[in-house]
Amino acid sequence: MEIYTSLCYNRPARRAGTGRTREGRGSMKTEQVEEIGKSLRENIGRVIVGREGTIRLMLAALLADGHVLLEDMPGTGKTKLARSLAASLEGKFARIQFTPDLLPGDVTGMNVYNRKSGEFELRKGPVFTNILLADEINRATPRTQSGLLECMEERQVTIDGESLPLGDPFFVIATQNPVETAGTFPLPEAQLDRFMLKLSLGMPGREEEVAIMERFMKEDPFGSLSPVASLSLLGQAKEAVKQVFVHPEIEKYMVEIVAATREDGRVVMGVSPRGTLAFLRAVKAYAALEGRGFCIPDDVKALAVPVLAHRMKLGYGQHSGQEAEEVVREILEQAKAPTEDFGLR
Repeated sequence: MEIYTSLCYNRPARRAGTGRTREGRGSMKTEQVEEIGKSLRENIGRVIVGREGTIRLMLAALLADGHVLLEDMPGTGKTKLARSLAASLEGKFARIQFTPDLLPGDVTGMNVYNRKSGEFELRKGPVFTNILLADEINRATPRTQSGLLECMEERQVTIDGESLPLGDPFFVIATQNPVETAGTFPLPEAQLDRFMLKLSLGMPGREEEVAIMERFMKEDPFGSLSPVASLSLLGQAKEAVKQVFVHPEIEKYMVEIVAATREDGRVVMGVSPRGTLAFLRAVKAYAALEGRGFCIPDDVKALAVPVLAHRMKLGYGQHSGQEAEEVVREILEQAKAPTEDFGLR
């Protein structure tokens, strides 16, 4: 990999018409992005035991302007992880507990008539924040779930014909349980496609569970968390991510993987072009968190399953969870990754 790394890192990679290199002018360096990511992971790690890989992927989604869907068994720390990330950043945090009687206006806000003034006044909903925790999102009706579509895709809300911008950043962390399906409404494909990553914490090992017991023995460490990064610093990191260099051979490798999801006989609906762009942004953010100004095949492999699997619809009689992930893993095994000397050709 040394030849490959040297070629990608030293190539100027100018953008057409701009004359700028991939690092940009006066922008934050990827090494600094790595330090920000490390500080956030360590701060979150004061509450969440282990799961560094999941936390790293969540930070990649944050830096790539995406959203995250956490699906796991109850009690595995999904909500605690989301709250710990929010507490580690300077910004606004809001939480919505999704229930069957929740209305779209409870999410986005609405104009309310003020009898004293004789005028309608806007009461903004919880989406007017920086980090939004949508807890148990699949317990709300499809009508209410759709209230997040415009928010997540366009970073704005339309209330009575008026479009209102949301905060920057606007990062949605939604949770849902794979069990207790009675009384739930599965997320439609259009909603799932808005989530850049679908992640799972999984059950802790025995040593990790002992560490959890010791950490929470006397008090909840979440109460002592304080921000370690400002929104301004986060914004600079996001700009640095945009400058990460992606070699044409890496682009072809990613497209080959995406195309295979559309051609596999087990898949009814493959990954859309929106999924391809999300794949690209996530890979660039992941590379920056590793302190690199360029992407390597390992970045693509690390992001393929969490970015692509939930966007696929399999044939009837097959579940759309673990089976879809297995399909993506098989595609990765069959796809030929760029070799370390491809830049010499």
